[in-house]
Amino acid sequence: MKKRIKEETVIFVSVFKWIVLATAVGIITGVSTTVFVSAINFGSLLGQKYHYYYFLMPLGLLLSAVIIKYIFPSAAGHGADKAIEAIHKRSGKIKPLEVPVEFIRTFLTLTFGGSAGKEGPSAQIGAGLASILADALRFEGTDRRKLVICGISGAFASVFGTPLAGAIFGMEVLFVGSILYDVLLPSFVAGVISYQVSSWLGLTYFYNPLTFVPVFSQAFFIKVIIAGVFFGIVSLIFVETLKLGKRLSSAIKAPLELKAVFAGAVMAAITYVLGREYLGLGLDVIQSALEGGEVPWYAFLMKSAFTGATLGFGGHGGIGTPIFYVGATAGSTLSKILSVDPSVLAAIGFVSLLAGAANTPIAASIMAVELFGPEVAPYAAIASVISFIITGHRSAYPSQVLAIKKSGSINIELGAEIKEAVPQYQQRDGSLISYARLIWELAKRIKSKR
Repeated sequence: MKKRIKEETVIFVSVFKWIVLATAVGIITGVSTTVFVSAINFGSLLGQKYHYYYFLMPLGLLLSAVIIKYIFPSAAGHGADKAIEAIHKRSGKIKPLEVPVEFIRTFLTLTFGGSAGKEGPSAQIGAGLASILADALRFEGTDRRKLVICGISGAFASVFGTPLAGAIFGMEVLFVGSILYDVLLPSFVAGVISYQVSSWLGLTYFYNPLTFVPVFSQAFFIKVIIAGVFFGIVSLIFVETLKLGKRLSSAIKAPLELKAVFAGAVMAAITYVLGREYLGLGLDVIQSALEGGEVPWYAFLMKSAFTGATLGFGGHGGIGTPIFYVGATAGSTLSKILSVDPSVLAAIGFVSLLAGAANTPIAASIMAVELFGPEVAPYAAIASVISFIITGHRSAYPSQVLAIKKSGSINIELGAEIKEAVPQYQQRDGSLISYARLIWELAKRIKSKR
Protein backbone atom coordinates (compact mmCIF):
# COMPACT_ATOMS: atom_id res chain seq x y z
CA MET A 1 0.00 0.00 0.00
CA LYS A 2 2.81 2.40 0.92
CA LYS A 3 4.48 1.73 -2.44
CA ARG A 4 1.25 2.57 -4.26
CA ILE A 5 0.86 5.81 -2.30
CA LYS A 6 4.47 6.71 -3.02
CA GLU A 7 3.97 5.96 -6.71
CA GLU A 8 0.87 8.15 -6.94
CA THR A 9 2.61 10.94 -5.02
CA VAL A 10 5.53 10.92 -7.45
CA ILE A 11 3.15 10.90 -10.44
CA PHE A 12 1.08 13.75 -8.97
CA VAL A 13 4.19 15.87 -8.40
CA SER A 14 5.43 15.09 -11.93
CA VAL A 15 2.07 16.08 -13.46
CA PHE A 16 2.04 19.34 -11.49
CA LYS A 17 5.66 20.08 -12.46
CA TRP A 18 5.06 19.60 -16.17
CA ILE A 19 1.80 21.53 -16.22
CA VAL A 20 3.64 24.50 -14.70
CA LEU A 21 6.64 24.17 -17.04
CA ALA A 22 4.48 23.61 -20.14
CA THR A 23 2.38 26.64 -19.22
CA ALA A 24 5.53 28.76 -19.02
CA VAL A 25 6.72 27.45 -22.39
CA GLY A 26 3.26 28.04 -23.87
CA ILE A 27 3.32 31.68 -22.77
CA ILE A 28 6.84 32.16 -24.15
CA THR A 29 6.06 30.55 -27.52
CA GLY A 30 2.73 32.36 -27.77
CA VAL A 31 4.49 35.70 -27.40
CA SER A 32 7.38 34.75 -29.71
CA THR A 33 5.07 33.44 -32.43
CA THR A 34 2.95 36.59 -32.28
CA VAL A 35 5.99 38.85 -32.61
CA PHE A 36 7.50 36.75 -35.39
CA VAL A 37 4.33 36.31 -37.46
CA SER A 38 3.39 39.98 -37.02
CA ALA A 39 6.82 40.98 -38.32
CA ILE A 40 6.52 38.59 -41.28
CA ASN A 41 3.04 39.90 -42.12
CA PHE A 42 4.29 43.48 -41.90
CA GLY A 43 7.26 42.76 -44.17
CA SER A 44 5.12 40.89 -46.70
CA LEU A 45 2.51 43.66 -46.86
CA LEU A 46 5.22 46.30 -47.13
CA GLY A 47 6.78 44.58 -50.13
CA GLN A 48 3.49 43.90 -51.87
CA LYS A 49 2.60 47.60 -51.87
CA TYR A 50 5.04 47.93 -54.75
CA HIS A 51 4.01 45.92 -57.80
CA TYR A 52 7.53 45.07 -58.93
CA TYR A 53 8.98 44.49 -55.47
CA TYR A 54 10.01 40.99 -56.53
CA PHE A 55 12.88 42.44 -58.57
CA LEU A 56 14.55 42.89 -55.17
CA MET A 57 14.39 39.15 -54.57
CA PRO A 58 18.07 38.69 -55.50
CA LEU A 59 18.93 41.18 -52.74
CA GLY A 60 16.83 39.31 -50.17
CA LEU A 61 18.42 35.95 -50.98
CA LEU A 62 21.86 37.58 -51.09
CA LEU A 63 21.50 39.06 -47.59
CA SER A 64 20.23 35.75 -46.23
CA ALA A 65 23.15 33.90 -47.82
CA VAL A 66 25.72 36.40 -46.53
CA ILE A 67 24.40 36.08 -42.97
CA ILE A 68 24.71 32.31 -42.93
CA LYS A 69 28.02 32.13 -44.80
CA TYR A 70 30.03 34.91 -43.21
CA ILE A 71 28.34 36.02 -39.98
CA PHE A 72 26.60 33.03 -38.35
CA PRO A 73 27.66 29.85 -40.20
CA SER A 74 26.88 27.73 -37.13
CA ALA A 75 23.17 28.51 -37.59
CA ALA A 76 22.96 26.87 -41.03
CA GLY A 77 19.90 24.72 -41.67
CA HIS A 78 16.20 25.18 -42.10
CA GLY A 79 13.66 25.82 -39.36
CA ALA A 80 11.87 22.86 -37.87
CA ASP A 81 14.37 20.34 -39.23
CA LYS A 82 17.11 21.95 -37.14
CA ALA A 83 14.92 21.58 -34.05
CA ILE A 84 14.20 17.93 -34.89
CA GLU A 85 17.92 17.29 -35.31
CA ALA A 86 18.63 18.93 -31.94
CA ILE A 87 16.04 16.70 -30.24
CA HIS A 88 17.55 13.51 -31.64
CA LYS A 89 21.25 14.34 -31.39
CA ARG A 90 21.68 16.86 -28.56
CA SER A 91 18.68 16.26 -26.25
CA GLY A 92 17.22 19.53 -27.53
CA LYS A 93 20.31 21.69 -26.97
CA ILE A 94 20.03 24.73 -29.27
CA LYS A 95 22.41 27.67 -29.41
CA PRO A 96 20.67 30.91 -28.29
CA LEU A 97 22.14 32.71 -31.31
CA GLU A 98 20.02 30.61 -33.65
CA VAL A 99 16.83 32.37 -32.50
CA PRO A 100 17.56 35.88 -33.88
CA VAL A 101 19.28 34.45 -36.97
CA GLU A 102 16.17 32.40 -37.77
CA PHE A 103 14.02 35.51 -37.36
CA ILE A 104 16.16 37.81 -39.51
CA ARG A 105 16.82 35.41 -42.41
CA THR A 106 13.17 34.41 -42.73
CA PHE A 107 12.07 38.05 -42.59
CA LEU A 108 14.49 39.01 -45.37
CA THR A 109 13.54 36.05 -47.57
CA LEU A 110 9.77 36.56 -47.34
CA THR A 111 9.81 40.36 -47.45
CA PHE A 112 11.65 40.34 -50.78
CA GLY A 113 9.37 37.69 -52.30
CA GLY A 114 11.13 34.39 -51.63
CA SER A 115 8.84 31.35 -51.46
CA ALA A 116 8.92 29.86 -47.97
CA GLY A 117 6.81 29.41 -44.85
CA LYS A 118 6.57 30.77 -41.33
CA GLU A 119 5.83 27.55 -39.40
CA GLY A 120 9.33 26.04 -39.37
CA PRO A 121 11.09 29.20 -38.15
CA SER A 122 8.37 29.64 -35.51
CA ALA A 123 9.09 26.11 -34.28
CA GLN A 124 12.85 26.72 -34.30
CA ILE A 125 12.40 29.97 -32.36
CA GLY A 126 10.05 28.26 -29.88
CA ALA A 127 12.45 25.35 -29.45
CA GLY A 128 15.39 27.75 -29.04
CA LEU A 129 13.61 29.74 -26.33
CA ALA A 130 12.61 26.51 -24.55
CA SER A 131 16.27 25.43 -24.72
CA ILE A 132 17.31 28.74 -23.13
CA LEU A 133 14.76 28.10 -20.34
CA ALA A 134 16.19 24.59 -19.91
CA ASP A 135 19.66 26.13 -19.55
CA ALA A 136 18.35 28.50 -16.87
CA LEU A 137 16.77 25.58 -14.99
CA ARG A 138 19.90 23.44 -15.53
CA PHE A 139 17.89 20.70 -17.21
CA GLU A 140 19.71 17.94 -19.03
CA GLY A 141 18.76 14.72 -20.80
CA THR A 142 15.11 13.73 -20.74
CA ASP A 143 13.80 16.87 -19.01
CA ARG A 144 15.56 19.19 -21.48
CA ARG A 145 14.26 17.14 -24.39
CA LYS A 146 10.71 17.28 -23.04
CA LEU A 147 10.85 21.02 -22.54
CA VAL A 148 12.14 21.68 -26.05
CA ILE A 149 9.45 19.43 -27.57
CA CYS A 150 6.93 21.57 -25.67
CA GLY A 151 8.47 24.60 -27.39
CA ILE A 152 8.01 22.98 -30.80
CA SER A 153 4.41 21.93 -30.07
CA GLY A 154 3.51 25.32 -28.63
CA ALA A 155 4.94 27.14 -31.63
CA PHE A 156 3.17 24.93 -34.16
CA ALA A 157 -0.14 25.25 -32.28
CA SER A 158 0.01 29.04 -32.24
CA VAL A 159 1.25 29.48 -35.81
CA PHE A 160 -1.21 26.95 -37.31
CA GLY A 161 -4.10 28.26 -35.22
CA THR A 162 -4.95 24.66 -34.31
CA PRO A 163 -4.08 23.93 -30.65
CA LEU A 164 -4.67 20.18 -30.77
CA ALA A 165 -3.27 19.44 -34.24
CA GLY A 166 -0.31 21.74 -33.60
CA ALA A 167 0.54 20.02 -30.33
CA ILE A 168 0.28 16.57 -31.93
CA PHE A 169 2.31 17.73 -34.93
CA GLY A 170 5.16 18.83 -32.65
CA MET A 171 5.44 15.26 -31.35
CA GLU A 172 4.52 13.30 -34.47
CA VAL A 173 7.01 15.11 -36.72
CA LEU A 174 9.97 13.79 -34.70
CA PHE A 175 9.52 10.18 -35.83
CA VAL A 176 7.99 8.47 -38.84
CA GLY A 177 5.35 6.21 -37.33
CA SER A 178 5.72 6.88 -33.61
CA ILE A 179 4.62 9.38 -30.97
CA LEU A 180 6.28 10.04 -27.60
CA TYR A 181 3.42 9.44 -25.16
CA ASP A 182 5.41 10.73 -22.19
CA VAL A 183 5.29 14.20 -23.76
CA LEU A 184 1.55 14.20 -24.53
CA LEU A 185 0.40 16.14 -21.46
CA PRO A 186 3.00 18.94 -21.53
CA SER A 187 2.71 19.26 -25.31
CA PHE A 188 -1.07 19.66 -25.15
CA VAL A 189 -0.77 22.19 -22.32
CA ALA A 190 1.91 24.16 -24.18
CA GLY A 191 -0.13 24.04 -27.39
CA VAL A 192 -3.38 25.26 -25.82
CA ILE A 193 -1.69 28.00 -23.77
CA SER A 194 0.43 29.19 -26.70
CA TYR A 195 -2.61 29.40 -28.98
CA GLN A 196 -4.61 31.32 -26.36
CA VAL A 197 -1.77 33.76 -25.69
CA SER A 198 -1.33 34.46 -29.41
CA SER A 199 -5.08 34.98 -29.78
CA TRP A 200 -5.15 37.37 -26.80
CA LEU A 201 -2.27 39.32 -28.34
CA GLY A 202 -4.22 39.84 -31.54
CA LEU A 203 -2.85 37.18 -33.89
CA THR A 204 -5.62 36.17 -36.29
CA TYR A 205 -6.20 32.84 -37.99
CA PHE A 206 -8.29 31.68 -40.90
CA TYR A 207 -10.94 29.02 -40.43
CA ASN A 208 -12.95 27.76 -43.35
CA PRO A 209 -15.71 25.39 -42.18
CA LEU A 210 -17.06 23.72 -45.30
CA THR A 211 -20.68 24.60 -45.96
CA PHE A 212 -21.14 21.60 -48.24
CA VAL A 213 -19.64 18.11 -48.09
CA PRO A 214 -20.98 15.36 -50.38
CA VAL A 215 -22.92 12.63 -48.59
CA PHE A 216 -21.26 9.24 -48.42
CA SER A 217 -21.53 7.13 -51.54
CA GLN A 218 -19.42 4.44 -53.16
CA ALA A 219 -18.50 6.78 -55.99
CA PHE A 220 -17.39 9.59 -53.68
CA PHE A 221 -15.46 7.16 -51.46
CA ILE A 222 -13.54 5.88 -54.49
CA LYS A 223 -12.80 9.48 -55.49
CA VAL A 224 -11.38 10.14 -52.00
CA ILE A 225 -9.09 7.11 -52.36
CA ILE A 226 -7.94 8.33 -55.77
CA ALA A 227 -7.35 11.77 -54.25
CA GLY A 228 -5.23 10.23 -51.47
CA VAL A 229 -3.02 8.51 -54.04
CA PHE A 230 -2.76 11.72 -56.07
CA PHE A 231 -1.82 13.81 -53.03
CA GLY A 232 0.79 11.20 -52.07
CA ILE A 233 2.38 11.55 -55.50
CA VAL A 234 2.25 15.35 -55.23
CA SER A 235 3.89 15.09 -51.77
CA LEU A 236 6.62 12.96 -53.31
CA ILE A 237 7.15 15.55 -56.05
CA PHE A 238 7.30 18.36 -53.48
CA VAL A 239 9.90 16.58 -51.32
CA GLU A 240 12.02 15.62 -54.32
CA THR A 241 11.83 19.20 -55.63
CA LEU A 242 13.25 20.46 -52.33
CA LYS A 243 16.10 17.96 -52.67
CA LEU A 244 16.63 18.95 -56.30
CA GLY A 245 17.02 22.60 -55.32
CA LYS A 246 19.82 21.70 -52.93
CA ARG A 247 21.50 19.37 -55.42
CA LEU A 248 21.44 21.98 -58.18
CA SER A 249 22.90 24.57 -55.83
CA SER A 250 25.68 22.18 -54.81
CA ALA A 251 26.40 21.30 -58.44
CA ILE A 252 26.97 24.92 -59.42
CA LYS A 253 30.59 25.76 -58.63
CA ALA A 254 30.19 29.36 -57.52
CA PRO A 255 30.06 31.28 -54.23
CA LEU A 256 26.75 30.96 -52.36
CA GLU A 257 26.04 34.68 -52.57
CA LEU A 258 26.42 34.61 -56.38
CA LYS A 259 24.10 31.60 -56.63
CA ALA A 260 21.56 33.41 -54.45
CA VAL A 261 21.55 36.44 -56.76
CA PHE A 262 21.24 34.19 -59.82
CA ALA A 263 18.29 32.21 -58.41
CA GLY A 264 16.55 35.40 -57.27
CA ALA A 265 16.95 36.94 -60.73
CA VAL A 266 15.56 33.85 -62.47
CA MET A 267 12.53 33.70 -60.16
CA ALA A 268 11.93 37.44 -60.60
CA ALA A 269 11.99 37.04 -64.39
CA ILE A 270 9.52 34.14 -64.25
CA THR A 271 7.29 36.16 -61.93
CA TYR A 272 7.29 39.06 -64.39
CA VAL A 273 5.89 36.69 -67.03
CA LEU A 274 3.52 34.50 -64.97
CA GLY A 275 2.46 36.77 -62.10
CA ARG A 276 3.10 37.06 -58.36
CA GLU A 277 0.97 34.10 -57.22
CA TYR A 278 3.99 31.91 -56.39
CA LEU A 279 5.88 34.38 -54.20
CA GLY A 280 6.06 34.68 -50.43
CA LEU A 281 3.56 32.83 -48.26
CA GLY A 282 0.85 32.74 -50.92
CA LEU A 283 -1.98 32.98 -48.37
CA ASP A 284 -4.32 34.70 -50.84
CA VAL A 285 -4.01 31.81 -53.28
CA ILE A 286 -4.61 29.27 -50.51
CA GLN A 287 -7.72 31.14 -49.40
CA SER A 288 -8.99 31.36 -52.97
CA ALA A 289 -8.55 27.61 -53.52
CA LEU A 290 -10.33 26.78 -50.26
CA GLU A 291 -13.24 29.01 -51.26
CA GLY A 292 -13.56 27.22 -54.61
CA GLY A 293 -11.97 29.99 -56.67
CA GLU A 294 -10.05 29.51 -59.90
CA VAL A 295 -6.33 28.80 -59.66
CA PRO A 296 -3.97 27.79 -62.49
CA TRP A 297 -3.82 23.99 -62.86
CA TYR A 298 -0.02 24.11 -62.61
CA ALA A 299 0.08 26.31 -59.49
CA PHE A 300 1.16 23.45 -57.20
CA LEU A 301 4.09 22.63 -59.49
CA MET A 302 5.24 26.25 -59.71
CA LYS A 303 5.03 26.73 -55.94
CA SER A 304 7.09 23.57 -55.41
CA ALA A 305 9.73 24.83 -57.85
CA PHE A 306 9.88 28.33 -56.33
CA THR A 307 10.18 26.90 -52.81
CA GLY A 308 12.93 24.48 -53.84
CA ALA A 309 14.85 27.30 -55.54
CA THR A 310 14.41 29.71 -52.63
CA LEU A 311 15.58 27.29 -49.93
CA GLY A 312 18.26 25.67 -52.07
CA PHE A 313 19.94 28.91 -53.16
CA GLY A 314 20.46 30.87 -49.97
CA GLY A 315 16.94 31.79 -48.89
CA HIS A 316 15.50 30.77 -45.57
CA GLY A 317 12.13 29.86 -44.13
CA GLY A 318 9.79 27.02 -43.36
CA ILE A 319 7.89 24.64 -45.61
CA GLY A 320 4.55 24.47 -43.81
CA THR A 321 2.80 27.23 -45.75
CA PRO A 322 4.16 26.00 -49.12
CA ILE A 323 2.84 22.52 -48.23
CA PHE A 324 -0.61 23.98 -47.57
CA TYR A 325 -0.42 25.99 -50.80
CA VAL A 326 0.59 22.95 -52.86
CA GLY A 327 -2.08 20.78 -51.26
CA ALA A 328 -4.93 23.26 -51.68
CA THR A 329 -4.09 24.12 -55.30
CA ALA A 330 -3.46 20.47 -56.23
CA GLY A 331 -6.88 19.64 -54.76
CA SER A 332 -8.45 22.42 -56.79
CA THR A 333 -6.87 21.02 -59.96
CA LEU A 334 -7.97 17.45 -59.19
CA SER A 335 -11.54 18.57 -58.51
CA LYS A 336 -11.97 19.43 -62.19
CA ILE A 337 -10.97 15.90 -63.18
CA LEU A 338 -13.06 14.06 -60.56
CA SER A 339 -16.04 16.45 -60.73
CA VAL A 340 -16.00 17.15 -57.00
CA ASP A 341 -16.66 20.48 -55.30
CA PRO A 342 -13.26 22.29 -55.52
CA SER A 343 -13.41 23.60 -51.96
CA VAL A 344 -13.83 20.05 -50.62
CA LEU A 345 -10.81 18.63 -52.45
CA ALA A 346 -8.78 21.77 -51.71
CA ALA A 347 -9.43 21.23 -47.98
CA ILE A 348 -8.59 17.52 -48.21
CA GLY A 349 -5.44 18.34 -50.21
CA PHE A 350 -4.46 21.00 -47.67
CA VAL A 351 -4.14 18.41 -44.88
CA SER A 352 -3.17 15.41 -47.05
CA LEU A 353 -0.01 17.14 -48.29
CA LEU A 354 0.96 17.79 -44.68
CA ALA A 355 0.41 14.11 -43.89
CA GLY A 356 2.52 13.00 -46.84
CA ALA A 357 5.35 15.53 -46.96
CA ALA A 358 5.79 15.72 -43.17
CA ASN A 359 4.78 12.11 -42.29
CA THR A 360 2.13 13.35 -39.84
CA PRO A 361 -1.22 11.70 -40.73
CA ILE A 362 -2.68 11.96 -37.21
CA ALA A 363 -2.00 15.69 -36.85
CA ALA A 364 -3.29 16.27 -40.38
CA SER A 365 -6.54 14.43 -39.66
CA ILE A 366 -7.14 16.44 -36.48
CA MET A 367 -6.29 19.66 -38.33
CA ALA A 368 -9.06 18.89 -40.83
CA VAL A 369 -11.58 18.95 -37.98
CA GLU A 370 -10.19 22.15 -36.43
CA LEU A 371 -10.00 24.10 -39.69
CA PHE A 372 -12.74 22.70 -41.92
CA GLY A 373 -15.30 21.08 -39.61
CA PRO A 374 -16.19 17.51 -38.63
CA GLU A 375 -18.15 16.67 -41.80
CA VAL A 376 -15.02 16.41 -43.96
CA ALA A 377 -12.92 14.69 -41.27
CA PRO A 378 -13.49 11.01 -42.25
CA TYR A 379 -12.60 11.67 -45.88
CA ALA A 380 -9.63 13.86 -44.96
CA ALA A 381 -8.32 11.15 -42.62
CA ILE A 382 -8.52 8.45 -45.29
CA ALA A 383 -6.81 10.63 -47.90
CA SER A 384 -4.17 11.72 -45.37
CA VAL A 385 -3.20 8.17 -44.42
CA ILE A 386 -3.04 7.10 -48.07
CA SER A 387 -0.91 10.15 -48.89
CA PHE A 388 1.38 9.34 -45.96
CA ILE A 389 1.95 5.80 -47.27
CA ILE A 390 2.29 6.71 -50.96
CA THR A 391 4.96 9.34 -50.21
CA GLY A 392 7.24 6.48 -49.18
CA HIS A 393 10.31 6.68 -46.99
CA ARG A 394 11.07 10.32 -47.68
CA SER A 395 10.26 13.56 -45.92
CA ALA A 396 10.41 17.33 -46.17
CA TYR A 397 12.10 17.06 -42.74
CA PRO A 398 15.13 14.82 -43.45
CA SER A 399 16.17 14.61 -39.77
CA GLN A 400 13.06 12.61 -38.89
CA VAL A 401 13.85 9.17 -37.48
CA LEU A 402 12.24 6.09 -39.03
CA ALA A 403 10.21 4.04 -36.55
CA ILE A 404 8.21 1.93 -39.03
CA LYS A 405 8.36 0.50 -42.53
CA LYS A 406 5.56 1.66 -44.80
CA SER A 407 5.52 -1.73 -46.50
CA GLY A 408 6.55 -5.20 -45.38
CA SER A 409 8.19 -5.67 -48.77
CA ILE A 410 10.61 -2.80 -48.16
CA ASN A 411 13.79 -3.42 -46.20
CA ILE A 412 15.03 -0.24 -44.52
CA GLU A 413 16.99 0.52 -41.38
CA LEU A 414 14.72 1.54 -38.51
CA GLY A 415 16.10 4.06 -36.04
CA ALA A 416 18.03 5.89 -38.78
CA GLU A 417 17.42 9.43 -39.94
CA ILE A 418 15.28 9.40 -43.04
CA LYS A 419 17.95 11.24 -45.05
CA GLU A 420 20.38 8.37 -44.41
CA ALA A 421 17.99 5.44 -44.84
CA VAL A 422 18.11 3.56 -48.15
CA PRO A 423 14.96 1.52 -48.93
CA GLN A 424 15.44 -1.79 -50.74
CA TYR A 425 12.81 -4.14 -52.12
CA GLN A 426 12.73 -7.58 -50.55
CA GLN A 427 10.66 -10.48 -51.87
CA ARG A 428 8.17 -11.68 -49.29
CA ASP A 429 5.97 -14.76 -49.43
CA GLY A 430 2.31 -13.88 -49.32
CA SER A 431 2.69 -10.38 -50.67
CA LEU A 432 0.62 -9.14 -53.60
CA ILE A 433 3.79 -8.76 -55.70
CA SER A 434 4.82 -12.36 -54.99
CA TYR A 435 1.39 -13.60 -56.10
CA ALA A 436 1.61 -11.46 -59.23
CA ARG A 437 5.02 -12.94 -60.03
CA LEU A 438 3.68 -16.46 -59.46
CA ILE A 439 0.77 -15.85 -61.83
CA TRP A 440 3.18 -14.37 -64.39
CA GLU A 441 5.46 -17.41 -64.19
CA LEU A 442 2.50 -19.78 -64.56
CA ALA A 443 1.28 -17.84 -67.59
CA LYS A 444 4.75 -18.04 -69.17
CA ARG A 445 4.91 -21.82 -68.61
CA ILE A 446 1.46 -22.37 -70.10
CA LYS A 447 2.40 -20.25 -73.11
CA SER A 448 5.70 -22.15 -73.61
CA LYS A 449 3.92 -25.54 -73.54
CA ARG A 450 1.62 -24.39 -76.29
